[in-house]
Amino acid sequence: MRLLLDTHVFLWAVTGSSKLKAGSRRLMESADEVYVSAASIWEIAIKSRLGKLDADADELAAAIAASGFVELPVRSVHAAATHRLPMHHDDPFDRLLVAQAMSEPLRLLSADAILGRYTDLVIPI
Repeated sequence: MRLLLDTHVFLWAVTGSSKLKAGSRRLMESADEVYVSAASIWEIAIKSRLGKLDADADELAAAIAASGFVELPVRSVHAAATHRLPMHHDDPFDRLLVAQAMSEPLRLLSADAILGRYTDLVIPI
């Protein structure tokens, strides 16, 4: 299985947060590949700049490879796919992650249960 981590799950994984439960960690460890979207780093950078998140986007970008994850670039097909998604969710970053999961395809490991309305590729945690 190939997994895409949503931004929260990525942050919890690299910080060792107890919010990421053992079952989710095992799922990540058993996956063939675990991806982190460049969109997640962009989201972290924006929220950090706005004071909504205390995180260093440069360190987290480096943590992708250091954690054994694979960076998933945002491609034009991903961006275009967001247009076809119903408006279940207003967050553009989450919508982009869903579009990436559906385009690749990847299973999206997410802390946001609303994303499951888009596709059965979402694994809510």
